[in-house]
Amino acid sequence: MKSMSNQKFTRRQAIATGSAIAIGAMANLSFTSINFSSTKKLAIHGGEKLRTANFPDWPVWDQHAEEDVIKMLRSGRWWRGNGESVAEFEQKYAHLMGAKRCLATTSGSTALLVALHVLGVDAGDEVLVSPFTFIATYNVIFMNKALPVFVDTDPETFLINPSKIEERITDRTSAILPVHIYGLPVDMDKVNEVAKKHNLKVIEDACQAWLGEYKGRKLGTLGDLGCFSFQNSKNLPAGEGGAVVGNNDEIMDRCFSFHNCGRPYGSVQRTTDYPIRGSNRRMQQIQAIILLSQMNRIEKDADLRLENAKYLDKKFAEIPGIVPYKLVTEDARSAYHFYPFRFLSEKFGNVTRARFIEALRSEGVPCSSGYGQQNKDGLIEEALNSKGYKRLFSEKRLIRWREENQLPGNDQLAKEAVTFSQSILLGNKSDMDDIVNAVTKIYENRNSLNG
Repeated sequence: MKSMSNQKFTRRQAIATGSAIAIGAMANLSFTSINFSSTKKLAIHGGEKLRTANFPDWPVWDQHAEEDVIKMLRSGRWWRGNGESVAEFEQKYAHLMGAKRCLATTSGSTALLVALHVLGVDAGDEVLVSPFTFIATYNVIFMNKALPVFVDTDPETFLINPSKIEERITDRTSAILPVHIYGLPVDMDKVNEVAKKHNLKVIEDACQAWLGEYKGRKLGTLGDLGCFSFQNSKNLPAGEGGAVVGNNDEIMDRCFSFHNCGRPYGSVQRTTDYPIRGSNRRMQQIQAIILLSQMNRIEKDADLRLENAKYLDKKFAEIPGIVPYKLVTEDARSAYHFYPFRFLSEKFGNVTRARFIEALRSEGVPCSSGYGQQNKDGLIEEALNSKGYKRLFSEKRLIRWREENQLPGNDQLAKEAVTFSQSILLGNKSDMDDIVNAVTKIYENRNSLNG
C-alpha cells in the first residue's frame, strides 16, 4: 500500500477530503496561488474578512470626452435632428458589431419595442421567449399586446433550451425572442432552424451581449434584428440608451421611420408627412457622445473580462458544488455582463444559496442570485386579467397558457444561480484569487454555516 505522502491529489480531491497531507502535496502543482490557510473562521461568524479592498468601480468616465460634451451643449444641437453625434455612433457601432446598419434608441427596451413592431408582432400574436431574463424582455411583448410564451431554460447554459421551442409554437406564434442573458450566446443555429421551418421572425435580445460571439459572428447579428442596451450598469454605458442592428435596408429604414414618429425615411416613401405609425424613440446627442467615448475601451475591457472569466472557470471547476456556466459551442464567446455559476447546496452540506451568498459577501466578495422565476411575475397575471387580453385571447387559451407555464429547468436554475457583476471581472489576477479563496474558505467551513 502506498504511503499518503506519495499519493497525488487534484485540487478538488484535496478540498473535498480536507486532507492536510493532500493539501501539502499540492504545493508544487500549478495552483499554488490558491491560499489554503483559508480554513480560518468565517467572517460571517466573526472571523477575519478575507478581502477588504474594493473591486473596480463602474462606470468609468473619460475626462477627454468632456470637451465634446460641452461643445455640444453650447451649440444647442442637443437632439439628433440637427446634430451629428448619434449618426456617427450608429456608423461606428454597426462596424464594431459586423452589421450593415445600426439605429440608436433611447433605451434597450425601446430598441426591442421598435424591432417587435417593425417585424410585425401585433395584437393577439404570440412570441416565444426566454424566461431567465430581465423584465423588459417580456414586458415589451405585453406592450405590443402580444402573449409571451415562455420556453424552458437549460440550467447548464442559463439560456433558452432550443429543443423545447417547437412544442410551444401555435398558429398565432409570430416570432422567437432568444435572450443572450449575461452575454452568454444562445445556440442560434438551432433557433434559426426552427424559425425558418415555421416562418417566424427572430429578434435577438442582445441587451447584455456587446462583443459576444457565436461561431465567429457577433451576437445580435444572427437573427432578423438584434437589440442592445447602454444603461448605466452595462459594459458599454451611457446612463440610458439602446440600439437595433440589422442587415436588411428596408427593415432598418422602417425602424428609423417608426422611431422618428413615423416620418418617411429611405424606402419608406412620403405619401404623407407621417406615412406609417410611429413613436419618438430617438437617442439624444449627449448619449451618443458618451458612447463614442466609452467605445474606446470596450474591446480592451472585453478581453480582460474573458481572461479573468476563463481563470475562474478553471479554478471553480475544482471546487465541489460550484458549477460554471456551459458555453453552447466551443467557438462561442460570452460578453460577461455577469459571470454566472450554479451553487449545488448538497455539496455544501445542504447550506442554502442565500446563506452561501451571505457568507461570500461577508468575506468581501460582492455577488447576487441573479434572475428568479420571472415567468411567475405579478405583472403577467395583471396583463392576462386585463380587458384587452380577455378580448384578444379566449379563456381556453389563457387557461392553457397558465397550465403550460411550468418550467422545471428554469425553476432549478432560479434556485441555484449565483453571479458576479462585470466590473469585478475588470480586476487583476490577485482579485480573482481572492474570489476563489473566499469560495474555498466557505466550502472548507461549510458545516459551520448550518449551525
